[in-house]
Amino acid sequence: MEWKNLGEHTVYENRWLRVNLADVELPDGRHLDHYLIRQRPVALATAVNEADEALLIWRHRFITDTWGWELAAGVVEDGEDVAAAAAREMLEETGWRPGPLRHLMTLEPQNGLADAAHHVYWSRSAEHVGEPEDDFESSRREWVPLSDVPDLIAGGEVRAANAAAALMLLHHMCLG
Repeated sequence: MEWKNLGEHTVYENRWLRVNLADVELPDGRHLDHYLIRQRPVALATAVNEADEALLIWRHRFITDTWGWELAAGVVEDGEDVAAAAAREMLEETGWRPGPLRHLMTLEPQNGLADAAHHVYWSRSAEHVGEPEDDFESSRREWVPLSDVPDLIAGGEVRAANAAAALMLLHHMCLG
């Protein structure tokens, strides 16, 4: 039941995304026009300390007008290594430099509409080096117990799909 992209053209573009219109052939031979969003990859990072707490940011998302715990994240710049981008974002948004990063997972949060891959990294250590450069990204940066993760997600305090998936996997890995 494979859908085939027979070609696409750009209808809007800026430095963050490209909106394309694709000519899609369905398995039964019918065609449809399908809009899709092409985006740069996103890198996310957190650290888990010896107390099994994850470093998170508390931020407002104006699009949905919601607050929630998230991992530090941002786009991977052209030519930038994904793990280096994750470390950069964590430092810029939290003021903490991660120790050696490990790849946790790669997600496609909206693969029916967009191609943005979200690459999640984590570390078992971090060093506080000062106030975050991008302090406008969040109102708080805190070490949150992984044992609280299921309740935080169920209670709507972790709303971002990438953060929920990453935190649940870290909860499983670290607390077993």
